[in-house]
Amino acid sequence: MPSVMGLLEDRKLAAGQRVEELRAEVERVLAELAEAEAVLERRVIAVVELSEALAASAQPQAPVKPVPVPVVVKEPVAGSVVPGWREGVTVEVLAPEYRRLLDVLETGAGPEGLRAKELAGLLGLELVPAKIEGVRVKVKRLAARGWLAEDQPGIFTPRRRAG
Repeated sequence: MPSVMGLLEDRKLAAGQRVEELRAEVERVLAELAEAEAVLERRVIAVVELSEALAASAQPQAPVKPVPVPVVVKEPVAGSVVPGWREGVTVEVLAPEYRRLLDVLETGAGPEGLRAKELAGLLGLELVPAKIEGVRVKVKRLAARGWLAEDQPGIFTPRRRAG
């Protein structure tokens, strides 16, 4: 016949094994529970977002009416294209800096004309290579488009034109 102490020891070992099995089961269930709660939270947020979006789109919105666009004649601005000169075209089609160059050249140039450096000085610009070259590029462009004459290389004279 087995001893009472042996029987109790066997029952204690069996109870310990059962506790360990249940703890492992609890850990697995808790992990599964955490995952299920995360899925539930995402779905609750999705339902709330969708209901808000549907509520916002359900509100009647005033139809968008076309706004008449006024036709605006643009004033030439710095950096705009210099059109070619032709009969009947006035200096008003030129950007302000080009109009100013023409004005200075017409008032300050004698029959011999002016160089870019002299024009830069008459414009009140600092006589440094960068400023002089900027003036040279502009007067070359005006000459190439027929607004000025360049009878000698680098010497610019006003051209007789209408307007």
